[in-house]
Amino acid sequence: MAPVVKVYGTAKSWNISRVLVSLGEAGVQYEIVAVDFAAGEHMSPAHLARNPFGQVPVLEDGDFCLWESRAITKYVCRKYKPELLRVGNLVGSATVDVWLEVEAQQYSPVMEAILIEIRLRPIFGHQVDERVVEKNIEKLKKVLSVYESRLSSSKYLAGDFISLADLNHVSTMLCLGITTYISVLDLYPNVRAWWDDLRARPAARKVSDLMNPRGP
Repeated sequence: MAPVVKVYGTAKSWNISRVLVSLGEAGVQYEIVAVDFAAGEHMSPAHLARNPFGQVPVLEDGDFCLWESRAITKYVCRKYKPELLRVGNLVGSATVDVWLEVEAQQYSPVMEAILIEIRLRPIFGHQVDERVVEKNIEKLKKVLSVYESRLSSSKYLAGDFISLADLNHVSTMLCLGITTYISVLDLYPNVRAWWDDLRARPAARKVSDLMNPRGP
């Protein structure tokens, strides 16, 4: 039996669930290890040895520890499923890299600004600032219009093959998906079809259940 990879954090975090999606898609067994921030576990010597910044997620693969979610997802693909990075195909891998950067630099800053308001602030008893949400929804629409154009000519972002560039969107989109704001996708039929395809994948379904567990 293959050793189980450990992921430190909680699946409710989109940065951690980003890692879990890549592990699931690569067919890697994983164990989620909770880190109690309220008790200061993130600043314990044991955790600082894993990540000197005291943050999560951290991936522990045997004796190797790695932090930063996007670095972890690339590592997972390189080791366990390199076709998700189109390794060996210069143009294909470069196109994957482009859309990985788009996700990190164009899509995620806007999406995270929305999710901080609608997902995190209520947890801490703070009121949602609808002006901030609407402002960033408008920014998101501009990003999605580029995606709509791209997805009109290919099934996935880097081409007609699924890649890490697609998978890195799953965790934040799952968070948006439990709110009424997911209706923004209805303006972009190609984006909607792309997302419906992604969320139906077993790895995404498993992470969805971990992020938003169903009641009895």
